[in-house]
Amino acid sequence: GPHVRGVVAVVVVGAPRRRTVPGVELVVATNPDPDSRLPYLLHVPVGDGLVFATKGTWPRTAGLYCHPLPADAWPPPDEVDVVERVPLRACTRRGAAIDVVADRGRESRSQIVFTHARGRQMVFWQSPRTRKQARPDVRTPTARAAGIAELEVVVDAHERYAWSFADQPAVRTVRRGLACGDYAVTAGGRVVAAVERKTMTDLVGSLTSGRLRYALGELSALPRAALVVEESYAKVFAQDHVRPAVVADGLAEVQVAFPGVPVVFCDTRKIAQEWTYRWLAAALSFVEQEGLAATTTGVADAVPVPGAAPEPSTREVRAWALAQGMAVSDRGRLRPDVVAAWRAAHGGGS
Repeated sequence: GPHVRGVVAVVVVGAPRRRTVPGVELVVATNPDPDSRLPYLLHVPVGDGLVFATKGTWPRTAGLYCHPLPADAWPPPDEVDVVERVPLRACTRRGAAIDVVADRGRESRSQIVFTHARGRQMVFWQSPRTRKQARPDVRTPTARAAGIAELEVVVDAHERYAWSFADQPAVRTVRRGLACGDYAVTAGGRVVAAVERKTMTDLVGSLTSGRLRYALGELSALPRAALVVEESYAKVFAQDHVRPAVVADGLAEVQVAFPGVPVVFCDTRKIAQEWTYRWLAAALSFVEQEGLAATTTGVADAVPVPGAAPEPSTREVRAWALAQGMAVSDRGRLRPDVVAAWRAAHGGGS
């Protein structure tokens, strides 16, 4: 077999016997089960270690089906017949896939993807080459983002001149108070992704005053967030009342300080809406898909916990209170006890 490079041993607790398994390598071994049609075992160093039975040692010419096995299916050190050890630079679960980056020049990137097919859960090991061969003519749909028939977008109740998403018929908007961001999507009653919208004037003003840093700090606490600007980046260098270099440097500094919150420049307001729609739909789809992989692997995705639930609009609370027979005014702010009652009836608050 190939030359063995430094191995870090990890002991899996809870198996019938103490077994030493690699911690920084992808290991392929011979499957000791004579009745299996999958001749190899694959050990993936994620969590306490994932074990699959598979057909090949790397997805070189086709994607490989991987059959999940319990951790104790990996043979003990004195019995394992190792075919190949692949040192890794990265092995991280992101949503419904595990990104595997080998520490070598060729055939370095692959993914282990969790999906549903034929009515059951399936796992495939694929590389950029085999994925392209398997889907040579497939194009991303342009009508509905991420295949979502209706995307509910929460619009911050304080957003002035809010986007209507008129060009996206699959979008339904609701107005509620958001702790941060102007547009968001929720899952399980919690904000899972949000977008902050800014014009160039607003961006420059918040950047020079220092408000932008605080806004990005709040957005970075969400699982996923982005800031979209309704202008092209070139407009940064067309400022009259502030030196363009000050804006460009300040913008670069906050992007480095908050790498988890991308700043996206779109040429027009219409394009910014389109980008936001696609991004929020992709984020929601990602969250829904990652539940499958998290359940299977027992490894949570490397993102913060979901944000708080959005605050309801005054109209929603007023309608609810009237339906409960509570006395509320027809206009103006609601009494604190009415808002508290709404929160108590909807899971304890925001």
